[in-house]
Amino acid sequence: MQAITVRDRDAGVAGMSLTDMPYPHAAENDVIVRVHAAGFTLGELDWPATWTDRAGRDRTPSVPGHELSGVVVELGYGTTGLSVGQRVFGLADWARDGTLAEFTAVEARNLAPLPADIDHTLAAALPISGLTAWQGLFDHGRLTTGQTVLIHGAAGGVGSIAVQLAREAGARVIGTGRSSAREEALALGVDTFIDLETGKLEEAGEADVVFDVIGGDILDRSAALVRPGGTLVTIAMPPTVRPKDGRAVFFVVEPDRARLTDLAARLRDGRLKPVVGAVRPLAEAPSAFAPGKRTPGRTIIRVTEDGTGHRS
Repeated sequence: MQAITVRDRDAGVAGMSLTDMPYPHAAENDVIVRVHAAGFTLGELDWPATWTDRAGRDRTPSVPGHELSGVVVELGYGTTGLSVGQRVFGLADWARDGTLAEFTAVEARNLAPLPADIDHTLAAALPISGLTAWQGLFDHGRLTTGQTVLIHGAAGGVGSIAVQLAREAGARVIGTGRSSAREEALALGVDTFIDLETGKLEEAGEADVVFDVIGGDILDRSAALVRPGGTLVTIAMPPTVRPKDGRAVFFVVEPDRARLTDLAARLRDGRLKPVVGAVRPLAEAPSAFAPGKRTPGRTIIRVTEDGTGHRS
């Protein structure tokens, strides 16, 4: 099969290549998925798990990408809850070969059934952004109806989903971002938009929950915006400045089949719309990782068009 692989940590994006790889092995409780569409995170080449397994051993050549939508083609020993031929979407393990490949092995519990009327491209844009947004707002931020949430990067992959979920929950939403993101953020439903390039973050006022995806100075300054009893939630880095009378939480997204199923239902109903930008073939995945001009929406890799599920 073909896959995008990385071998040299120092080479960065330049070390990514389209490679012939062995067909993956389905371990206990795994499934093999024929990947139709895959998502990735730009910072993956900096993650230790991209290069080593859970025991810290080198695992290169490794396959990046951790979001997928596709079809189950094989079940590992003891696997239950999914069947061969079933459409699925979800998260691949951080410390195993990922989704920028024609086939990948995934723990069955990390996947959810994908309804037939949801496009693989849209589904591949949902697992990390959707689960991160939900877990940040509700599991960690404890956001409830009538509260105010400040969402940094409101038009980005995570932020755009968070805005939609917060609005549906009955929260007032303040969004931040670059000036070029203003119209998109307003269209998503933010009540107020703060331009981080020309405006003052402090003009946002206090919020019950601040959801940060940026880190650095923005994260530090956000602590002062949390109301007493509120929560600063970040996925960027452990916070060094904490709210005076509130909580600060750093978290890494976790798989959740039930929540993925719920997100898929919202997608079908039109209540949730992932912002998909470019859709590129597998061979162009390395250039999609390259730093350069920012493009609106998530870039998704279309891996295969056919639905046969045959090995290649």
